[in-house]
Amino acid sequence: MGGLSEQTATTELRPVFADLHLHIGRTSAGEPVKISASDRLTFREIAHEAAVRKGISLLGVIDAHAPGVQDDIESLLASGEMTEVAGGGIRYRDTTILLGAEIEVYDVGTGGPAHYLAYLPTLADMRAFTEWMSAYMRNVRLSSQRIYVSGRELQAEVKARDGLFIPAHIFTPHKSLLGSCTDTISEVLELDLIDAVELGLSADSRMAGWIRELDRYPFLTNSDAHSLSKIGREYNALLLAEPSFAELRLALQGAEGRRILANYGLDPKLGKYHRTWCKSCGALAVEAAADQCPQCGGRKLVRGVMDRIEQLAERSGRTETHVPEWRPPYRYQVPLEFMPGIGSVMLERLLARFGTEMDILHHADPEELAAVAGRGAAALVTAAREGRLQLASGGGGRYGKVEG
Repeated sequence: MGGLSEQTATTELRPVFADLHLHIGRTSAGEPVKISASDRLTFREIAHEAAVRKGISLLGVIDAHAPGVQDDIESLLASGEMTEVAGGGIRYRDTTILLGAEIEVYDVGTGGPAHYLAYLPTLADMRAFTEWMSAYMRNVRLSSQRIYVSGRELQAEVKARDGLFIPAHIFTPHKSLLGSCTDTISEVLELDLIDAVELGLSADSRMAGWIRELDRYPFLTNSDAHSLSKIGREYNALLLAEPSFAELRLALQGAEGRRILANYGLDPKLGKYHRTWCKSCGALAVEAAADQCPQCGGRKLVRGVMDRIEQLAERSGRTETHVPEWRPPYRYQVPLEFMPGIGSVMLERLLARFGTEMDILHHADPEELAAVAGRGAAALVTAAREGRLQLASGGGGRYGKVEG
């Protein structure tokens, strides 16, 4: 991938790795933001981890609406450690952080709440958005809070501020547009005001291709990281002139030569909501059409992503998946932390030898990998690159695992 490049009339484009869904655990002052996220996930630590260890050049921090996070950003700008990018975003070394918010909406009459991602060009734009949200949100200082407006109203507000609007982890059984809210996107959102769709950890492009309403949208694969180690467990390769908000917009539009080159995501089997699960006894891979568990007879079933997509496809009348010619390839990526034999000590050795996790996953020579990590671990990394790993399916909040 490092050799890919294209030229427009005046601008040289280059591949950039992007992970656009990262949470803030706490501010530098210790104020909680995402309660379930690591305390180490501060704005500065995310930027440093991505730039120095991960090799990711474009990030989306989706808790930038929190006033405490905004104060941290102001301090980093004032100190000169970070700078604002003319095209939108905050620059740290060679990495740009885009400012976003994850927002919960519960449209009356639907099946449940859904989470949406909103990205705005500048810190001033995000501060103004926070001020607007504070009139409709009980605690704007925390992550992923419910806003008491409709999905369409939220879309209109984001677009009026020149922002990007993206449904988050669209199929997951908890708080997602098609997983828990509705069977039909047009029931709750304006289709023309959606910029892209985030697939989530338990689905890929082929699975999403069963849903007709999604045919028109670009897909994104992001980590939804709740700890530093999870940054980049899913990511995208984009062709851009530079990492910035304006360039991301062009890539999502496929305009001026910018585009999504590839989605790098977990094999859906590794996702923790891939198969239907019984909450009563823990049985996994319960039949999609079942209304009770065949093991214990319980009816507390958590519908898996694969089973939910099959259900939606049947209701829309689609009989086969559709992947448009313009859609980039979806490449299964297994994070290093999923690999048996690569623990924290071994990871540090690999980083010392090869630079970043992206270098290890994409570019490291297998023989050189074997010299550092042993032939077993090197064989797993090579098999992951080629899509040959044997995997056990996840579900019910438990990740799948690599078996060999």
